[in-house]
Amino acid sequence: MTGSLPDPLHPDASRDHAREVTAGVSLLRGDPKKAIWKLSGPMMVAMLLMSVYNLVNAIWVAGLGPDALAAVGFMTPVFMIFIGLGNGLGAGVSSAVARRIGGANRAGADSAAMHGIVVGSILALILTAPLVIFAEPIALLFGAGTVAPLAADYGRILFIGAIFILFSNIGYAILRGEGDTKRAMYAMAFSSVLNAVLDPVLIYWAGLGIAGAAIATVISIASVSLIMLYWFLVRKDTYLHLSLKGFVPDRDTTGDILRVGLPASAEYLLMASLSVVINAILVMVAGTDAVAVYTSGWRLLMFAVIPDLAIATTLISVIGAAYGARRYGDLRVATGYAIRLGVLIAAGMAVFIFLFATQIAILFTYSESTAYLAPRIASFLRVISFLLVFIPAGMISLSVFQGTGRGMTSLVINILRSLAFVAVFVYLFGIHLGFGEAGVWSGIVVGNILGTLVAYLWARIYIRTLEAFYSEA
Repeated sequence: MTGSLPDPLHPDASRDHAREVTAGVSLLRGDPKKAIWKLSGPMMVAMLLMSVYNLVNAIWVAGLGPDALAAVGFMTPVFMIFIGLGNGLGAGVSSAVARRIGGANRAGADSAAMHGIVVGSILALILTAPLVIFAEPIALLFGAGTVAPLAADYGRILFIGAIFILFSNIGYAILRGEGDTKRAMYAMAFSSVLNAVLDPVLIYWAGLGIAGAAIATVISIASVSLIMLYWFLVRKDTYLHLSLKGFVPDRDTTGDILRVGLPASAEYLLMASLSVVINAILVMVAGTDAVAVYTSGWRLLMFAVIPDLAIATTLISVIGAAYGARRYGDLRVATGYAIRLGVLIAAGMAVFIFLFATQIAILFTYSESTAYLAPRIASFLRVISFLLVFIPAGMISLSVFQGTGRGMTSLVINILRSLAFVAVFVYLFGIHLGFGEAGVWSGIVVGNILGTLVAYLWARIYIRTLEAFYSEA
């Protein structure tokens, strides 16, 4: 079972240098329940602030009319490529760093962090130019039609900021990997607040429209990237020390990151592809307004799952540290606690959304040009609220595989969820059975619930196998 982990993860204790052990590292090496509770709290706050910004951004864009909302919806899957790469590589970096910290290999953790930054920078340079050049053809390919030029204007600006998107996500991951979620919270909160302030200024006051929303996003992410560079390279008060001086590319370290990072990135690409499929089916059965409804409602769902995402993201580091230290019983304890906490929070969110769907929908339809969409958005929110209580078990179960360096298993489960379940049921209910727009929503719910069940059972079997194998060894 340990064949995929190189020996340097478990060095002699003397290799864990005399640098002061931070509170975050102590938490990662201690009680997993306490670590999840204390480390996920700041991540919840930060991600909720970012999600509030996303809602505010959608509200400001909604004032530009349904075409602007739809344009954002058509470009969102492409933007998710960069978000996915950043978050995916971030998962790989957090996992690699935490496993090395758990194994008392500080130098190895430093190296893993630097490898993550270098790999992310290279990928950003490779992807930026083609996406900027072909933004409008890509929008047309995704079915944007007459709103393709508007979608391309929005997308090009976001793609230019790709380097900052990737760096900031990997920077957050490094901080999470060493258990410093408070500092990650400060950076993410600053980015969200700055973005929220810049949106109305650039969209309306400066008259830049949808391009102003994209510019605000790039400026805020670039600013927070500079802040993290200051922490890592100037202030130097993080547990890990980052420096290009003496940096030597290592195939094993790069491979260890990519074994989690590439599958995790592919999962976001899969989500983007699924969004394209859903958008296309919605256009077929209900027109482009259905895409605006889906985009607006899905933004709120993402807001509702932020606490679960924060717990799942934190769990990668907690699981990684326990696995690196060979405390395999802690995997079961941490996973069970995280799922219970996530379901409790999700249930409260689901009840709130179901009861106040009509009032929430008004946030996206306050202008005269979008008011007619309010009943449809409210209906979408009521249907999708049933999905919320099932999401934590699936999301958290995937973190088990990412934290232990088995990203391909997580990817396989997500492929089953997206293609074998969600895409099939969306087509079945939306087109084959003729239920239209409501059928697409129902297909999303049913498919995701089945995917969650597979992830949960797979993770339970994996943890039991680990405990049984090592108890006999």
